[in-house]
Formats: sequence, structure tokens, C-alpha cells
Amino acid sequence: MVDVCLTAIQGGTAGGGAVDEREVVERARRGDEAMFARLVERHSRSLHRVVARMLGDDEEAWDVVQMAWLRAWQRLGRYDDRWRFSTWIHRIATNLAIDVLRARSSRERAHTTGGAVWLRPTPTGGRPGDLVEEKDVERILGDLVRDLSPQQRAAFILREVEGLDTAEVAEILGCSPVTVRNHVFQARRALRKAMAERYPEYVPGGERGR
Repeated sequence: MVDVCLTAIQGGTAGGGAVDEREVVERARRGDEAMFARLVERHSRSLHRVVARMLGDDEEAWDVVQMAWLRAWQRLGRYDDRWRFSTWIHRIATNLAIDVLRARSSRERAHTTGGAVWLRPTPTGGRPGDLVEEKDVERILGDLVRDLSPQQRAAFILREVEGLDTAEVAEILGCSPVTVRNHVFQARRALRKAMAERYPEYVPGGERGR
């Protein structure tokens, strides 16, 4: 199974034509490794994107994704098909990423490479029309999200960056929608405050000091 996960994650094909995901999951539950590899191939990029933004380390994120798939294989018999499979596997991967974040000491925090859709700062100085490059947006957000709690970081990335709805984020994190909204609210407030303190040149004048 380790070989199956590695091959699928690295872009190998599981073969076969289009098959409904429920059928793929059911066949995987019956022990069909080729069908499980198809699930791995289908969802790994999305999992890696979320975990990498949480951890700030691409290589470590792939390790967590692989661990998530190994755990999913071991627990596939307990999968409740009332859930979407993508929600279930994201929950496993996100919980593992939260565990990694909790285990880190402040001096062991990795260099972060996350990105965000909502953060599109425009410099207050410089030539008209100058825009912050995407790599700078990613670097800035990466620096800022390190200070969020693991739960806030996960909720913010899943809701604001990945664009999942609040109900699905709540299922992934195993909490209520109200808790998700609170985590996102607190995260946005902390990020805006940190943005104003660390990168005031990118903060619109009306938002400074809030």
C-alpha cells in the first residue's frame, strides 16, 4: 500500500475510465488497491495545497499527505458514506497537520510558503499601477499566518483561501459552524493587525490602526 500511495501521489495513473466516486470508494473498501490509488491520485494535489499552506513546507506537506492516505486505507472500513469522501480525507490530513503544528516549538517553525486569494495589497507609494507580485503576497501571508493558532490557521485556509463553505469546514475540523466563523473572524483580525504592524506600506490608509 505504501507503493500504491507513492505511485499515485507522484502522478502515476490507476488506469481505467471514468467511474463514479461512490463506486470507486466502495470498491476500495472491498480491498481494491487500484481503486484506492485512483482516489489518491484524484485528491492528493488538493490535500497538499491545504497542508502546505498550513505547515509552510512543501516537502513536509507531502509527508503528511502520504501519512493521511495510509491512515485512510487503515480506516476505510469505518468510512461513513453520508460524508463526501473529499471531506473525510481532508479531515484526516488537516488533523495530522494540526498535530504537526502543535508539536513544533517556536524555534522550529519552518519557512512558510502559503498563498491567499483575499490578500491583494497595493503599495501606497511607488508608481501608479504598481502591484505586489504573487510571490510577495505568498511570502507576506506565510509570515503572518505563522502566528495563528493551529485551529485558526486551518479554518482560515480552508474557508478563505480554499473557498470551502462554512459547513464543510466545520465537518473537516470536527466543530460547529459557529466555531469556524469565530476562528475565521479572529484570524482575519489578527492578520490585519499583524499586516499593519509588519507591512504598513501595503495597508490601505483607511485600515491602518484598526
